[in-house]
Amino acid sequence: MMKNYNNQKKVLLAVDCIIFGFDKKNLKILLIKRDFEPEKGHWSLMGGFLKTDENLDEAATRVLNHLTGLDNVYMEQLRSYSALDRDPVERTVSVSYYALINIEEHSTLNESFSAKWFNIEDKPDLIFDHNLMVKNAMSRLRYRASTKPIGFELLPEKFTMKQLQTLYEAILGETLDKRNFINKINGLDILIKTEEKDMGSSRKGSYFYTFDEEKYKVKVSDGFAFKL
Repeated sequence: MMKNYNNQKKVLLAVDCIIFGFDKKNLKILLIKRDFEPEKGHWSLMGGFLKTDENLDEAATRVLNHLTGLDNVYMEQLRSYSALDRDPVERTVSVSYYALINIEEHSTLNESFSAKWFNIEDKPDLIFDHNLMVKNAMSRLRYRASTKPIGFELLPEKFTMKQLQTLYEAILGETLDKRNFINKINGLDILIKTEEKDMGSSRKGSYFYTFDEEKYKVKVSDGFAFKL
C-alpha cells in the first residue's frame, strides 16, 4: 500500500477566502496586493496552503485570522477549483470559502498585505481564477441571503430598516419596493424594535432594530423557513 502512495505525484492544496463586508451603503470585498511572483503587485484574494496538521476549515480560519485578526465570523466552504493551468508555478487545487464581516465593528487589517476594501461592482481584475471565485461566491451569497438570515452578519448589532433594505439591495443587485420589503421583514417576526433612533437619517429619525437570534432558532425548530 505504501508503495502505491510513493508512486503518486504530489499536488498542492490551497484555500482562498472571498471576504465580503458592508459599510451601510455598499457591499464590499476585501483584496490584497500580491507580494511575490507570479503576478506580483496585482490584486488577489487572501489565500494560503493547507498545512499537514489542519483540515480545510481550520486552514480557512487561519488565513482569515492572519489578515483580519478575526476568528469568529460567518464562513462557508464554497467549491473547489482544479483546472490544470490555474496556477502557473505548481499543480495546485484550491478550495474557496466566503466570509461575512461587519466592517464598522471590525476594521483592523494586517497592513503587511496592503489590503483594501473595494465596492463589489468596482473591484479590479484579479489573478488566476479569482474572478470566477468571486462570481460564484456572489451567486451563493444571494441564494443564502434569500433563504437564511446571514445578512445580519454584515450589519452592526443595531440597524435601521433602511440600512437592512440597502444591504439586501446591494446583495441581490436590484432595487426593492420599500413597502413590500418592510412587510416581508415584519412578517418574519424575527426583529426587535428598540426605543432608540438614528437621528441622522431624517428629521423624525428612524428606529433601530436588532436581530432576535434566539427567537429565530425556536421558530426554525418549529418548522419556520426564512424567505425573502
